[in-house]
Amino acid sequence: MDADDLMHRARLREQLAALESAPDLAAVGCHVRLFPRRTLRDRRRAYELWLNAIDSPRRVREEAFVECPVAHPTLMIRREILADLGYRDRGWPEDYDLVLRLLCAGHDVGVVPRRLLAWRDGPVRLSRTADRYGLDRFTACKAAFLAAHFLAATEAYVRRPARGAAKAARAAHRRLGGRRGAASGDPPRAGGDGIPRDPRLRVRRLSQT
Repeated sequence: MDADDLMHRARLREQLAALESAPDLAAVGCHVRLFPRRTLRDRRRAYELWLNAIDSPRRVREEAFVECPVAHPTLMIRREILADLGYRDRGWPEDYDLVLRLLCAGHDVGVVPRRLLAWRDGPVRLSRTADRYGLDRFTACKAAFLAAHFLAATEAYVRRPARGAAKAARAAHRRLGGRRGAASGDPPRAGGDGIPRDPRLRVRRLSQT
């Protein structure tokens, strides 16, 4: 967490208890409250609602390709696992990269369903100003993990880009190595990066014939 974030006095205790009670969990986060509220735009409020609806390891996996499904300032990870994976520089968000590597390695990431962190939001945050947090870098990160893991055994996928996201969808398709994408008839929910944003499974494999 940043120096100007605030956490509930019970946060560390509750997250540690979650790890101790579930040895299969590699890491655990918690819910957040963005502040100051008076300057929050609708999109940030929607992001907060989405993030705080994730309340289990299953939901973390289901939402992993929407955006980082755990607020990084809340992440508590087992020391030996962090020492093994560590952070790395790939030119995209290092926190999202770590969470996706945890999931791709078969680890479970839990969430304490309480708002135990007050997360300061503002225009000078690194995530608003640094190139590595740009939409194109999120798209590249998602596409790289999809191609190397979830879609590694198939040449086809279903894509559900949001309205107005055609350019980003084409960019994601290119980064997926030219795999054959079939447009879904389901209406898009949200997004803008070309990676599906349905509250159910983000990408479905097409049955191979």
